[in-house]
Amino acid sequence: MFPSIEASEVGTTGLFWLIFSYGYVLFYASNLISEGSDLLMLVPSMAGLVGSVVLPLLGAIPDGAIMLFSGIGDISTAQETLSVGVGALAGSTIMLLTIPWALSIYSGRVNLEEGDDGVVSANYTRKPKLSSTQPIAKTGVVITDVVCDGGKIMMITTIPFFLIQGPALMLHGNGEDVASGEKYYALSGLILCLISFVSYLIYQLRMSKAGENKDKRIAIIKKLLRNGQISLSGALAPEVHTIHTSTMQQSSTSTDKTDGADYGSIGSVVHENIDVVKAYFKEVLRESFLRYDTDGNNVLETNEIKSFFYDLNERITNEETEELINKFDADKNGHICYEEFINACVYFIMEQKVARQNAQIANDSTLETNKNDDDEEEEEEEIPEDFFDMDPDEQQRAIKKRAFTMLAIGTLLVLVFSDPMVDVMQEVASRMGLSPFYVSFVLAPLASNASEVLASQYYAAKKTRKTITVSLSALEGAAVMNNTFCLSIFMGLIYFRGLAWQYTAETMAILLVQFIIGFLVQKNKIMRTTEAIAILSIFPLSIAFVATMEAFGFD
Repeated sequence: MFPSIEASEVGTTGLFWLIFSYGYVLFYASNLISEGSDLLMLVPSMAGLVGSVVLPLLGAIPDGAIMLFSGIGDISTAQETLSVGVGALAGSTIMLLTIPWALSIYSGRVNLEEGDDGVVSANYTRKPKLSSTQPIAKTGVVITDVVCDGGKIMMITTIPFFLIQGPALMLHGNGEDVASGEKYYALSGLILCLISFVSYLIYQLRMSKAGENKDKRIAIIKKLLRNGQISLSGALAPEVHTIHTSTMQQSSTSTDKTDGADYGSIGSVVHENIDVVKAYFKEVLRESFLRYDTDGNNVLETNEIKSFFYDLNERITNEETEELINKFDADKNGHICYEEFINACVYFIMEQKVARQNAQIANDSTLETNKNDDDEEEEEEEIPEDFFDMDPDEQQRAIKKRAFTMLAIGTLLVLVFSDPMVDVMQEVASRMGLSPFYVSFVLAPLASNASEVLASQYYAAKKTRKTITVSLSALEGAAVMNNTFCLSIFMGLIYFRGLAWQYTAETMAILLVQFIIGFLVQKNKIMRTTEAIAILSIFPLSIAFVATMEAFGFD
């Protein structure tokens, strides 16, 4: 089950086939980890922990595994193969902060407008957000406080690089002498990396509890709904659970019964919860409402509502659609506005829950009544239940099961295939007469960071303040994980295996790129598309920078 093909034993064609095969497996594994993490964000009880701790940690596993396996092989070759890990670290960090960063700005750009006071603002409210005739220099995105703070954290977490690089510049001699001199600096760096790593996760958890990760969760729910990976009830039923519980408790203590004709009757019972849930629904479903408003009149008619529910995997009949419109069409004009639409969605999910509970009670009663007649009835083949026909609670359990399965498989694949991928990149470098650093700098990020690149583009393309914040802050977060979790792996290898940190040029490139991006997001609240073009050029320039530094004698 484990890859056993030696890279050194195959020809050129075979070597490139191994690169493609192992690279694809790692790409597939990183996507499994990313998608599994996204699914867990749909579970309200786990969303805070997943978004703040699990998601950043699992996102760093593919890179971390390559770095780990680059330094745990035969001690006689470990120093050389460690260059593969350094290349993966540098390539991952620099690539994430340049290529997807620039593409996110390009995808998320909107018109920039200068007010009478000379202040430039981004147009996120009026349509079109981006005019085809607008000069590229007058387009860009807003840099929110979240992105600004992320840039500060990213720069602060580079301190361990300075801690190890300082003595590396002063120590000279053979590798063993340098390694011996760096040993306790590496131990200090390891401790600092771990402290920074834990501190960052605690910070993220606190931000999550304060509601800071809500935008990320909403963006994920929108993506999964649009891709048909979950039903409307499966995604949003947990949010109305408190309303349903409060309503049932109120009903059990009161003889009055609501006829359901007016949603306000429900809201009056649980008004403290309903406003919060409605606001959440408005953020999640606004895009869907506009997509199904095919004639652009800001209301939904019967056929548009039916298409909405059907496409979001809810089975609703024409009669039920008419009943829903009649119930929430306050002015009785045959269609519903956005406010009425939100009320209808919350009510629909609540009614679905009640209907399923009643059906379960009736089914249990029937089974009890007919338990003695089982032998007389013809046996029927059990038909597997479709995911979208499940009760929302069952969907939540199915989501958790699927998510944990994807995470387990993805992590296992990463652990199994990272080691042979390191060997392949080492062999490619050897045959091309290059340093392993350059090969892994380019190849490793393609395999391990593709999911972050695709996700950042998806969110940025929505062209809102919140989605561009989700996109850019996620890239900053990945860099922070490289500065803490991934760098701690190197510090551990240097300390425990007696290896040397001889990567001055590479370290300077990593630090320069992070500080360039970090200072840019502090400089102003707008990042123009022209700046994105300059940022895009940093990736190839960083390779040239490392080569130049090495040519001048910097290791």
